[in-house]
Amino acid sequence: MNDDTKTKGMNNNLIWEVNTKTGIYKTPVFTINDQQAVSPAGEKKSFITVNAPDWVITVPVLSANDMQKSAGISEPCFLLVKQWRAGENKLSIEFPGGVINEGEAPEDAALRELREETGFKAENCTLLGTMNPNPALFCNTVYFFTATALSDIGKPEPDEDEFLQPLVVPIGEVYKKMGRPPYIHALMAAALYLYGQSDT
Repeated sequence: MNDDTKTKGMNNNLIWEVNTKTGIYKTPVFTINDQQAVSPAGEKKSFITVNAPDWVITVPVLSANDMQKSAGISEPCFLLVKQWRAGENKLSIEFPGGVINEGEAPEDAALRELREETGFKAENCTLLGTMNPNPALFCNTVYFFTATALSDIGKPEPDEDEFLQPLVVPIGEVYKKMGRPPYIHALMAAALYLYGQSDT
């Protein structure tokens, strides 16, 4: 018996069996589902879940050497974007990111979103990890990357409904301010955590 089989057996009293998942309302960005499942005790229940495309978030890093040459700043910085978020009705400072297009590899999406939102390209793009944005509701995956060896290739080209301001912020400052306005996006805290745990 391998470790996965052993662990699954130990968790049998926790796992629900999904019978059906039916889309009940479709929007331009996600589909709401009625998901029927049976509990470990054999009781049938209905859950609301959300189907959405997979997402990507890129943590772009400008080295201390790059910053010293370009801006006279003697410490490494993150390349971020400031934008309006309708749900919170406030400005939010975030790492570049967005929806992975159909048929697009996550790494390609990470580099594309970086280029579109900031006007920078990266020579190196490394996967930091993957997460579910909220496993109680969502059925999609968020891919987190870090991007290094950045170069400015021109003006950003955001989507028509995106009004963005690229920002360069020292890494230490982002760690101090994360979780307080305007650093209000929970997935950015997850991205920062994964970056901090990486070897990059």
